[in-house]
Amino acid sequence: MERPAETLSVPAHRSLRDRVDAALRARGNWEQLAKFCVVGAIGYGINLAVYTGLLHAGIHYLLAATCSFLVAVTSNYTWNRVWTFRHLRAGVATQGMRFFIVSLASLGANLVVLDVLITLGAGKLVGQAIAIVLVTPLNFIGNKLWSFKRR
Repeated sequence: MERPAETLSVPAHRSLRDRVDAALRARGNWEQLAKFCVVGAIGYGINLAVYTGLLHAGIHYLLAATCSFLVAVTSNYTWNRVWTFRHLRAGVATQGMRFFIVSLASLGANLVVLDVLITLGAGKLVGQAIAIVLVTPLNFIGNKLWSFKRR
């Protein structure tokens, strides 16, 4: 079984390309990405369900997106901690705060994209669905490299 890229002995003086190549060849990174996407898909469903419910309750779409984010991020943190990055656990408070900060950055990006899409004529639900997908890479990279990085 291959080790994740962060455990490979790739000297720091190696080029960025060499380090990226090593990370892309590590099977563990791909498995971790797949797990992250499964957790994300569940969070995506939770997010859209809560968002839709809040819209139907008459809540403004930006507030609805913020509330649905808070519900989904709680689920995502729990599942990423116990499944995706289980071998990289650190203190719940520190790791949870880092996860929340990365998630807040992702939320900010999501709200900007959502607002732009709606301004351009996308529907509120379609806009949110697209915004979540577009922001996911930022979320994964931030969590992999900071929230759940090997200590």
